[in-house]
Order: sequence, then structure tokens, then C-alpha cells
Amino acid sequence: MLMNIESVVAKKKFGQNFLKDQSVLRKIVEAMPKNENKLVEIGPGLGDLTKFLVDVRSVEAFEVDTDLCKLLQSTFKEEIATKRLHINCGDVLQAWQSSLVDEPYDLVANLPYYIATNIILKALADPMCKNILVMVQLEVAEKFCATAGEKVFGSLGIIAQSVGTAEIVTKVPPTAFDPQPKVDSAVFLIQKTADRSDKEFEDMLRVAFTQPRKTLMKNLSQKYDKTLLKEAFDKLELIHTIRPHQVSTQDYHQLYKII
Repeated sequence: MLMNIESVVAKKKFGQNFLKDQSVLRKIVEAMPKNENKLVEIGPGLGDLTKFLVDVRSVEAFEVDTDLCKLLQSTFKEEIATKRLHINCGDVLQAWQSSLVDEPYDLVANLPYYIATNIILKALADPMCKNILVMVQLEVAEKFCATAGEKVFGSLGIIAQSVGTAEIVTKVPPTAFDPQPKVDSAVFLIQKTADRSDKEFEDMLRVAFTQPRKTLMKNLSQKYDKTLLKEAFDKLELIHTIRPHQVSTQDYHQLYKII
């Protein structure tokens, strides 16, 4: 028996919250970078955003829920037949090798909260991914878009700034979804100019932010030589009591080169 949209119940195990607010859907489409790249949508759900995307460009969609896959294949028969939409049924993280698709693409999606950060980091590392426009939990968006000095500034903000520019497009209340999540959401955009590829730099960042309220010197001295650290701080004119969130992305890269 074919499912219909009205009979679909969100599944907690897939972190499903279906975006229903048409004004938010339009804002996502309006914020898309103007180019000819393929669109990749992860977790299309009921196809509310997909309907807008297939009118703009061809879409490669990845849906883990087999029930929703069947529904999408039924809803978008014409778009699939005319190759404006291709649906991959299965776990996107298992399908993702070094690149998710074999041509330049923009990731545009309302991401399930439980895997959002992991997906964004994989997209930042993917050389075929050129832009990332996604809806996530507000707290996650703020971390990716934070700048030095803000309390939420950390490794995610530094990684994002190291590969391009990041900005929040719009904040979204729980009422825009069905069912309503318990937290606010946000749409944010990363426009890439490079790829995330330096694992050792990210290892240093993990050490730097181990205990965010401690000084950067204290955190880094767990792994790196303190004398070398003092010399590096002096060279970069960083006070020895500076906190991890107060140091700029550029200074983190300079520190990494020295130590």
C-alpha cells in the first residue's frame, strides 16, 4: 500500500523534524549561491525543500528512511523521469568516499541534528563541495559562524574560517517544524575557497580547546614544549594568559607553523 504524506509519522531514530514554514523554505532558496553546480540534499524527508530545489537545478538526494524513499519516488515521479532528481536510498555517510558526487556541487539541506556537525565537516573536506547552505540547531550554526572573541568561538569556527566564509542567513523557531523540536534552528551558509585537509592542525585545535576556560598556554602545554610555546606567543604578541576563544584563526595557523 502506498503511503501518503498525511500518514507519515516522524521517526526519532532519524532525528526527523519536517520543515513546513514556506517563508523559511523560500529564504533558503533565495540564499543559494548563483552558479551551475549540482545540488545535493541530505535528508529530504517529505520533499518540502526538494520541491523548490528541483525548479532551480538538478538534485542528488540522499534519504536513509526507506519509507520516505518510497514516498519521494512516488511524489517526484516526473522529476525522476526527466533526471531533475535522483534519490539515493541509504546512509549518506556510508556512501561518502573522498567525494560524495563526482562533479562540483552545493549542499543544500535541512540536516538531522544528530549528524549535522559530522556531515558539515565531511562537506568541508570534500573537494567537490563548493558551498554549504544548511539548516541545523542554532547552537551548531553559531559555533561554525563565530569569530574570535565570542565565547562560542572554537575549533568549528576556525575550521570554517580556514576554508571560506560563514554567516547565519536566518534563525528559525521550533514552530516552523512538524513535530516541533525543543531548540531553535538556523540556516547558515559557508562559501568555500579551500578544502579542510590538515589533520595535524585540527589535532592542535582539539588540544587548544580541551578546557576552554583555561588559558591557551595551559591547554597546549599538555602536548607541546612550554619553552617553545612561550617563544611562539611572544613572537605573535599573544599574552600568556589569553583564552582559546580570544585568539584569531590567523594566529592559530601561525602558532601551528611555529610549534
